[in-house]
Amino acid sequence: MSSSSGSIVTHSVPTQRLMSVASHLHSQRSKVVVCRNLGPDVMPILEARPELDLVVWPHDSACERSWLMENISGATGVIVMLTDKTRAPGPSLKVVSTMSVGYEHIDLKEAAQRGLKVGYTPDVLTDAVADLSVMLALMAGRNGGVGVDLVQRGQWATFSWAPFGMCGPQLSTTTASPTRKIGFLGFGRIAQATLARLVPFGITHCLYSSNPSSPPNHARDAALAKQHKLQAVSKVDIDELSRESDVLFVLAPGGSETYHIINEPLLRKMKRTSVLVNASRGTLVDSDALAKALREGWIWGAGLDVVEGEPNVMIDHPLVKEPKCVIVPHIASATTETRLEMATRAAQNLIGAIMGWEMPSQVNLSNVS
Repeated sequence: MSSSSGSIVTHSVPTQRLMSVASHLHSQRSKVVVCRNLGPDVMPILEARPELDLVVWPHDSACERSWLMENISGATGVIVMLTDKTRAPGPSLKVVSTMSVGYEHIDLKEAAQRGLKVGYTPDVLTDAVADLSVMLALMAGRNGGVGVDLVQRGQWATFSWAPFGMCGPQLSTTTASPTRKIGFLGFGRIAQATLARLVPFGITHCLYSSNPSSPPNHARDAALAKQHKLQAVSKVDIDELSRESDVLFVLAPGGSETYHIINEPLLRKMKRTSVLVNASRGTLVDSDALAKALREGWIWGAGLDVVEGEPNVMIDHPLVKEPKCVIVPHIASATTETRLEMATRAAQNLIGAIMGWEMPSQVNLSNVS
């Protein structure tokens, strides 16, 4: 109160206590670094949390490494993209949440040693990746890349039609060709969603190779065969997978155990009419070996969403030079619906870890050493 003489205003004791509590709460806010603006639907989820002090990369471009390293100091949590190579400086960091299903850009060994939580976004991109995998199989098999290039270069008018010009192997079965064997390297959620999309094409057999240490799941395979009316769903070794598959989908995790698992010896075993599709990680495929296989006709074509060394895939890259190799720039999850779900999950994972709640999708680090 102030007196009529205009003395200095003083706060009552209760008011002073409230201000002290408010100041304490403000000082306890958790600093969170966000490496990309997550858009008008998701940023409000973070902004609505009074416990968070957000530091957001201000540009619509990949976050610069120097900015991330400068701002992560003192942070409790960070939301990163697949392009952000992440280590965990500073003792305050508790959680790394990535807007991706893959997490090879995160130092898991360091995270496990320091007791950090790591969030990721599985499941939500299954359908989008399966859709694109089928698209790549069709594009590669039916010379889609060659056809689009011909039109875009203005050469359609001069293209000489021929009875078998631009022909390629048909994905669907026909009376004259009643058998189709689809192979999967890796047989998780995305592979099984891709299988379901291929059933209307009349495929007859599903072959797959997965972790050699995992025993076959005969009950599940029999159930899938019955569900999709297939002659068989079978786990096979990788040699049989390469020999028998009409289309081979690479949908396995990255890492040292699968590095260049698609190599020259395997490619030489594949059918000359077969198609290879990779929508997982570029490191699984030896680019030079695949380019040679396409150039020399060991296989018919390839459809790639990922390439080793991406995004540094220039016009002189051996696979870019191959007409029968269809390449798109890692866009398998690029649907509006999927990216919105991924961003939301990344935000929810971070909030859950900081608040001490269960994270919707947490990487299991118990076996990381």
